[in-house]
Amino acid sequence: MSDTYFDSPLYVKDGDLLVRQIQCVADALDFLDEWPADRRGMMFDVAQEALHSAHDGRFPLTAARTAFASWARASGVLDDASVAPPWMTGPKLGNSGIPS
Repeated sequence: MSDTYFDSPLYVKDGDLLVRQIQCVADALDFLDEWPADRRGMMFDVAQEALHSAHDGRFPLTAARTAFASWARASGVLDDASVAPPWMTGPKLGNSGIPS
């Protein structure tokens, strides 16, 4: 499998507690291969075909990334990595341990 990297990674929920980084076509195809067969549909097929075509050089990589992101959003697994977790954005503590 080719390591055709996206311009920027996508993040998808992998279960209740895990978030998986999707950096390349191979990562996206691996994620789709693990997707339950009974939850696949037309958007899944389109995303999978776009990724295979990008891997073979028959389809633009950016379009394949967009197809995967659209499928992930519609499936409810696309994670917004631009939103930092609360523990990263809480109040800053000074040397005294009191929020500043």
